[in-house]
Amino acid sequence: MACLLRLPPTIPAGAVLHLPTLRPQQGRVRADVAYTHPVPRSTGGGHTIALGVDWGLNTLLSAGVVRLHGDGRITARGAGGMFRAAGVLAKQHRLRRLSERLHCKADHYRSLIAGNEQHPLAARHAVLREECDRVGARRSSLNDALARAASRWAVDQAIAAGASVIYVEDLRSMEAGGMGRTMNTRLSQQVRGQIVDRLRHMAGESGIAVVTVPARDTSRHCPRCLTPLRHRAAPDRLTAPGWKWAICPACSWQGDRDQGAWQRIASRGLTHQGRTITSRASGTMAIRAVVDTLEAGATITPAARRPSRLDRSKTGATRRRTTRPAPRRRRTPSPAGPPGPAGQRPEGHAHTDRKPLPRAAHRHQDVTTISTPTARRHRPRGAALGAGFHLHAHATPPWWELAREPDTPSGPGSFC
Repeated sequence: MACLLRLPPTIPAGAVLHLPTLRPQQGRVRADVAYTHPVPRSTGGGHTIALGVDWGLNTLLSAGVVRLHGDGRITARGAGGMFRAAGVLAKQHRLRRLSERLHCKADHYRSLIAGNEQHPLAARHAVLREECDRVGARRSSLNDALARAASRWAVDQAIAAGASVIYVEDLRSMEAGGMGRTMNTRLSQQVRGQIVDRLRHMAGESGIAVVTVPARDTSRHCPRCLTPLRHRAAPDRLTAPGWKWAICPACSWQGDRDQGAWQRIASRGLTHQGRTITSRASGTMAIRAVVDTLEAGATITPAARRPSRLDRSKTGATRRRTTRPAPRRRRTPSPAGPPGPAGQRPEGHAHTDRKPLPRAAHRHQDVTTISTPTARRHRPRGAALGAGFHLHAHATPPWWELAREPDTPSGPGSFC
């Protein structure tokens, strides 16, 4: 029999396909096709751009890129990013509490049954065992999805920055003892091991090496001068004790605790990359120990500020600005009026989307309402259609204009 399979676009064009595995699922036949394709070989040394990854509690992952220059300086590129998974972690905690209650109740039923299959609680115990398996499967599926998303995010950050290595903290040096029952539970429920495994697999496809470094003092010392940091609750609460915000008393550096941690991890990995060891059994790369002489140079040099092209230095007092903006009608520019003695209307008193009405004959005149002039009737001298405050209102010349006209001499028989 011949079966035609449509390969997904995620399989490279030059991949070598292997014998598929057929399995029925929901009335259909699924084919699991394995393939192999060549990938670039990753090395443990010779790196200049690295991505440092720090493990957090609420943010899960904090990562950033650093660069090693030819003169030995290490600079950070940007402020880094964070992978927040608070909603998924909250769902994990709810499923964990539900699983603990179900297992506790199932163990109580098992002690009451005491191996008697005819006991009335045997059926309830079987139902509880099925529910425990179902909740466990949901937790495993959620952990797989979270590990896949977190590792994909970290690899994408490295590819976008052009990094050739990813440095992560060694999980074996992270101890959860002495931090309280709640904190120990949160640390034990993290999917860090799965994230590291998937991170090695995804990064290997792009030729990016994944190296673990010791996590000692990465969040305790300043990334610029290696001075012990002072931790506070928040940047706006510098007097309240906490662990989220870090302040250096020596160089005045301050920032998020996780931000300083990934800078320390990346700089430590770049300075100790000559001591990278590759395991023969698993092929994983790691830096086992920290050398004091190399650790002294694992500092982040602050980037030099670029001078502004425009000179913004103050030469006088700052002009006082009103707190309330001008009315909307004042922002409209005045239309260009017709030339003449009538002049131009003040700004904001004329509409810009209408054709202006004809001006009056003279600007110095009083408004007098008379009848609309026609061709048959008399039209006062100096009147114009549309002058005044209405379309049918007209204005006659002022009395001083009329006084300038020569008087008509009186004839015989005149009373003047």
